[in-house]
Amino acid sequence: MGLEELLVISMFATFMALLLLGFPVAWSLAGIGLLFAVLGHVLVEHFDADLWFTWDGTIGVLDARIYGIVANELMVALPLFIFMGIMLDRSGIAERLMHSLVRVLGPLRGGYAVTVVLVGILLAASTGIVGASVALLGMLSIGPMLQAKYNKSLAVGTACSVGTLGILIPPSIMLVLMADRLGTSEASVGKLFMGALVPGMLLALMYILYIVVVAWLKKDFAPAPANRQKLDAKALVDVFWAVVPPFVLILAVLGSIFFGIATTTEASAVGAFGAVLMAAFSRKLNMAVLKDALYQTSRTAAFIFGIFIGATVFAAVLRGLGGDDVIRAALTGLPFGQTGVLLTVLLITFLLGFFLDWVEITLIILPLVAPVLFSMGVDPLWFAILFALCLQTSFLTPPVGFALFYIKGVCPPEVTTRDVYLGVLPYILIQLLGLALVFFFAPLATWLPNEVYAQ
Repeated sequence: MGLEELLVISMFATFMALLLLGFPVAWSLAGIGLLFAVLGHVLVEHFDADLWFTWDGTIGVLDARIYGIVANELMVALPLFIFMGIMLDRSGIAERLMHSLVRVLGPLRGGYAVTVVLVGILLAASTGIVGASVALLGMLSIGPMLQAKYNKSLAVGTACSVGTLGILIPPSIMLVLMADRLGTSEASVGKLFMGALVPGMLLALMYILYIVVVAWLKKDFAPAPANRQKLDAKALVDVFWAVVPPFVLILAVLGSIFFGIATTTEASAVGAFGAVLMAAFSRKLNMAVLKDALYQTSRTAAFIFGIFIGATVFAAVLRGLGGDDVIRAALTGLPFGQTGVLLTVLLITFLLGFFLDWVEITLIILPLVAPVLFSMGVDPLWFAILFALCLQTSFLTPPVGFALFYIKGVCPPEVTTRDVYLGVLPYILIQLLGLALVFFFAPLATWLPNEVYAQ
């Protein structure tokens, strides 16, 4: 093993060790980068090590790289989409959707769980923030489902897993970050949004199918309520008026991007303004709500950009130490061919999801492996959607699955951690099945964007 390979492996091993010890991600990335930059400089200058590392070529250009991140117009969309999601969370839309849809679907066996999926789809397409969606769906649905004698694992697993659709179904802040890191017009934000639409909806339909089949096979898992409310025209009208506001907002945001009316950044501003209007029409808008939304937006955006800066330091030093060459040689040296290398990358990404958040994987791993795969002829758009589907499972895989912590925080006391893990397990398998379908049937991810953006 050469010196370059040893240093690259040591950087990743040190990063994982600090994470397991509980150190903040942003500080760990930046600190490890600076530590190995000093080490590389000492090895080259004082021990004549066989490295191409230069201090000026790595640390010396960090100011320009960091400025390039914060000055990137596309990045303005991040806080705006976050603000849009938080304002919609405060507007009471989800509560109205849940109550109106339950009147229609509640009398059916498994109807309450199906309602959670449908509400989750609309939340995903209008907020894109997993933490808010999971917590909100959990608070609204778990208690009533348990009162209706639903199996605890099914109730918790459904609310937890459906909430993660927000990271995949556009507008998604993950897809915005991925487009920025990939840096190719073949995987622009608009194409990623359009490419993720069909797989995201496919996952939601598979969730519904799973619920219906389980409710049919196991009568006690999702029983129909004993006191069924009569379905009337008023209930259907309530559903219509509950669905229209978020649907209009989704159409305004995604439609303006897909039809070339607005850029992603401009569409995010439209969404943020629309969310404020919807909160106002719902009579939920006041100074306290606005202040809290701005605070939460600033906090979340600062967290993401902090990791951005730390990952920039880490990646710059890694490249300076020959990390790109080491990873390229490792991947191209695999005796599997293009398909085998792609499967290896996806498997590693899935396993990393047990320990890392999607932000770290997107900012660190994606820029390292994507150029190698692209040089081997892998379609950037197809790969990006596969990568996104793989990352979605990171929210549900213990021990660092953040959706598991979100849902446990709003569960009733009788719901144990074991119930949460057992509940999400079938949905992880469904997500892997969805990943396999997109892998073997690439048009699921590429057909729609190619049709919309065809020249």
